[in-house]
Amino acid sequence: MIRIGPSGNSIAFYESGREHTYQAPAWLKEIGLNAFEYSFGRGVKISDATAQKIAVEMGKYDIALSVHAPYYTNLSNPDPEMIKKTFGYVYDSIIAAKKMGGNRVVFHPASCGKDTRENAVARAKENLIAMMHMFSETLPFDDYVLCPETMGKTMQIGTYQEIVDFCKVDKHLIPCFDFGHINSYSQGSLKTSDDYRKIIDYTFEHLGEEKAKNIHIHFSKIMFGNKGEIKHLTFEDEKYGPEYEPLAKIIDEYNMTPVIICESDGTMSEDALKIKKYHKNI
Repeated sequence: MIRIGPSGNSIAFYESGREHTYQAPAWLKEIGLNAFEYSFGRGVKISDATAQKIAVEMGKYDIALSVHAPYYTNLSNPDPEMIKKTFGYVYDSIIAAKKMGGNRVVFHPASCGKDTRENAVARAKENLIAMMHMFSETLPFDDYVLCPETMGKTMQIGTYQEIVDFCKVDKHLIPCFDFGHINSYSQGSLKTSDDYRKIIDYTFEHLGEEKAKNIHIHFSKIMFGNKGEIKHLTFEDEKYGPEYEPLAKIIDEYNMTPVIICESDGTMSEDALKIKKYHKNI
């Protein structure tokens, strides 16, 4: 099953008179969506009671929950103490996701800093291997999925090729392809179905069918400049891309079953419903 939903609560959610995330599952079911991503962007802060309340409602209405780890994770940081903190942020996000009834965690892999890209990528991969080894010894469960995300700025690590290579490290790793980020990084390269096909074919070739069919997707239109991503937009924008319809054709053609999270600016639930309409078998 393809899962589609918003990243966080949209303006429409609050305009409906609701206030709390535990109210989101019933509302999402009502409007026709079946996924939701909860952001721990500024830190993993949620009480066990709130997490349990969200878990009950997500299960009751069959909403697939994913979470986004804190934004400041950086596996290429040369400081061992900062690497330890990154491990902790991701670990805490996995634990929280489990308590909330989900099993997918999206995280930002790294940035170049003052180093060369080649060195930074190599260090990030080395630390990713160490992190996954630590998790294998310390996590009290094994049914989790970690999704390193493609990034939208030129100094960030996370081209789709880099992400696919990272996901070879461990069975728990599958890509989060943020196609707005990919489009921003590549200065507007995503226009046709074949532009998307190139990325999906590469993923099938290097990761195999199971991981490739079940990727995590972030989608929104994004304004970009010569250094990449500037800000998220809505589907109403006509200047910046990418468009979703060409991607929908590839997902349907390859019988993929991704989780698709819309990250539009404020209109993520409405635009998620537009995403849904582009698919033939939903």
